[in-house]
Amino acid sequence: MNRQKTIRAEAVVEGLGLFSGKPCQLRLLPAPADTGIAFVRADLPMKDRVACRLPNLVRGDYPRTDLKNGDARVCTVEHVLAAVVGLGIDNITIELSAEETPSTDGSPLPFAKALQQAGVVEQYAEQRAMVVTEPVCVAQGEGSLTAMPGPDDCLDILFDLDYSDVASIGRQAMGFRLGKDDFLNQIAPARTFLRESEASLFRSKGLGQHLQFSDILVMAADGPINNELRFPDEPVRHKISDVIGDLALLGRPLHGRLIASKSGHELNHAMVRRLVEAAEGKGKQTAVRTEPLLDINGIMRLLPHRYPFLMVDRIIETHGDERAVGIKNVTINEPYFQGHYPRQPIMPGVMILEAMAQMSGILLSRRLEHAGKVAVLLSMDRVKMRRPVRPGDQLLLEAEALHVRSRTGHCNCRAYVEGEVVAEAEIKFMLVDAEPT
Repeated sequence: MNRQKTIRAEAVVEGLGLFSGKPCQLRLLPAPADTGIAFVRADLPMKDRVACRLPNLVRGDYPRTDLKNGDARVCTVEHVLAAVVGLGIDNITIELSAEETPSTDGSPLPFAKALQQAGVVEQYAEQRAMVVTEPVCVAQGEGSLTAMPGPDDCLDILFDLDYSDVASIGRQAMGFRLGKDDFLNQIAPARTFLRESEASLFRSKGLGQHLQFSDILVMAADGPINNELRFPDEPVRHKISDVIGDLALLGRPLHGRLIASKSGHELNHAMVRRLVEAAEGKGKQTAVRTEPLLDINGIMRLLPHRYPFLMVDRIIETHGDERAVGIKNVTINEPYFQGHYPRQPIMPGVMILEAMAQMSGILLSRRLEHAGKVAVLLSMDRVKMRRPVRPGDQLLLEAEALHVRSRTGHCNCRAYVEGEVVAEAEIKFMLVDAEPT
């Protein structure tokens, strides 16, 4: 089980906005678990919170990522978001004194260093990743971005950059494994870059008037103007940084494989929309899994039960803290079959009820306020045993939360064999503090 993360202390980054040139102080603040990434405009009277989520994304006139909630708008947020996601931070509040984030050196590095200095710490809550299970592709012109099944514990990114019209850039390709490789040293130092013609166009529109060639990477045919590359392939590294920052709009980590060709912010945003639609069941097929599945090791971290009384073998489906589905494989090796009954082995009904109760305990443990608590059986109502369960059967256990409070839980449970209900009950629990280990 991966835990959510935030920062230990406050950090500050100051500078001028890349496009506006206006000064901005950016404060990075710790945030509680399950609150996600959010911006706050400290210079506005209402100090509205702008969550880093897809509904707050707004289309701008420039190739960047802007967010808005009500009157509060935050601009060019991709670099700070890349630093946050690149360091595996799930919950953070980012307070701004102006509309546009400070560009610093045009890379995520100053933000990443500030976060690292503040200290990244684990929180008790479970990190819930989005895992790609079916290919998802978006395309525009010659550019494309494809999400595919891959590793379920990190994100493999392969970026193919083609700037054949600029000899100093040409074609570059790079692979990076987010969550495994060294973001701080391999990706964070890469700066945003422009063709010489793009820089002239921006200047003509009154943008970036405060910038010198030494402040930003402007690529001419023979190389950067009055500047030096930090990597021979710095442009493709920065494109990977942009992808990482824009994926923050998902509100959770993405695991799988991402293949990008000539992609930019617009395609990145389109991919986020497709993935969110898939997660919400709006697509034609389920392309992502948005909750972690648990094997027996994960279950044993949540339940205090041990042999011979651990009655759940695997969690195969979860829906937040509202519903969970698991399996119990019934074998002749179960100790109770020795006496129940020697010539007619039938799983005791109380053991089926115990399996459903343990399934409920796993579901209740997903509530943050129940961290460090154990679900102790209080009562059972509407208990019905529908048919016998025998060795070789596989019990499908389903628990649905009906009412959950700080000290009590109430779940509706069913057990199935081959799609047929074999038992059902409403079970109530008292949630008590676990004994220290």
